[in-house]
Amino acid sequence: MITFTDVSPLLATTNVRITIALVLGLLIGSFLNVVISRLPLRMLDAWRRDSLQFLGVEEEPHAPPPGVCFPGSHCPACKTPIKPWHNIPLLGFILLKGRCASCGVGIAWRYPVVEGLCGGLFVLLAAGETVPFLLLGGFFLSAMLIVLAFIDAETGYLPDSLTQPLLWAGLLFNLLSGHVALSDAVMGAMAGYLLLWLVYWGFRMLTGKEGMGPGDFKLLAALGAWLGWSMLPIVILFSSLAGAVAGVILIALRRHQFGKTLPFGPYLAAAGWCAWYRGEAILQWYLYGY
Repeated sequence: MITFTDVSPLLATTNVRITIALVLGLLIGSFLNVVISRLPLRMLDAWRRDSLQFLGVEEEPHAPPPGVCFPGSHCPACKTPIKPWHNIPLLGFILLKGRCASCGVGIAWRYPVVEGLCGGLFVLLAAGETVPFLLLGGFFLSAMLIVLAFIDAETGYLPDSLTQPLLWAGLLFNLLSGHVALSDAVMGAMAGYLLLWLVYWGFRMLTGKEGMGPGDFKLLAALGAWLGWSMLPIVILFSSLAGAVAGVILIALRRHQFGKTLPFGPYLAAAGWCAWYRGEAILQWYLYGY
């Protein structure tokens, strides 16, 4: 497979790759914030229209929610367009001191967190990957997992419009790259869905409650398509441990009520990214202790 050395001696330099990855990650992170904010609104609007149509109720005229790409960025409170220099990732938040320049309403901390997280993950990948196609695949997977994690954390939804393309992209990626054998990727997708489906129904039959949603099945299936079936035990183990620890902490801090469902998507996404980044090393340590 073609490496950065084959493409350009400059890109073969780790510091150059890291710098490009950081800038790219911050810019993409800024766009991810738009997706996280606007996609759930468009989903709710579509569900509302479908429900009214099913019930035979005439829909009252209303302004549709903003699209993912248009209109441009604006303050959610006063709708004032954001100036270009205020839209610079991280720097804009610092210059504005976390408040809208027009109305003074506070800007959610999620915005700089997503930008910084995306930039940081891109840097980690660029520092250790020398194959351009694998690095681009890692960038795409990271961006999608960030969006899914934050949407699930804020709304409890894992949109099919993201999980299903992520699954097919994983199969296509492995078909083209051979990073994971296509048969392992297909088995990973099937096993990922089936495992959580069985857990869901087992929990429901025992308790009469729903412990997770179908979006979790689809996200693990997508991770199986990217990582292969052999990485699924690591993803399930790490996500379950992280979710349990987070749940205990949130309950202790009175930020979550015992017995209520905690979104599982963020922990699946985090565990899936770790498996992509250092999955083989984690597997070796887990199985053989080195």
